[in-house]
Amino acid sequence: MATIRASCPDCGDVELTTKDVNVRVCEDDNSGTYTFRCPYCAMTVLKSAENRTIDLLIASGVTFTKWRLPAELHELHIGEPINHDDLLDFHNLINDEFKLQEIISELADLR
Repeated sequence: MATIRASCPDCGDVELTTKDVNVRVCEDDNSGTYTFRCPYCAMTVLKSAENRTIDLLIASGVTFTKWRLPAELHELHIGEPINHDDLLDFHNLINDEFKLQEIISELADLR
């Protein structure tokens, strides 16, 4: 089992084994990160990494996971973004059973 040196922002340099490190690679843009739990402070540390570093970690036996960007990032967004007042209005709407039922009925009539 390989020994991996990494750096915790609080504790400094630490030594880890391949079982202590996890690699994640985004299939959409090929960016990579690795995570580990610091053996001293027990905080989870996340670091971005270049492809060369990711390749070395995987070759040494570190487990890796592939993931994809959320589909919502590719959706077309029309109109203004919602704001705090919109959220309050929505909150009030869903807590008013009469008004909510009225809107649900109106939506059903549109079908």
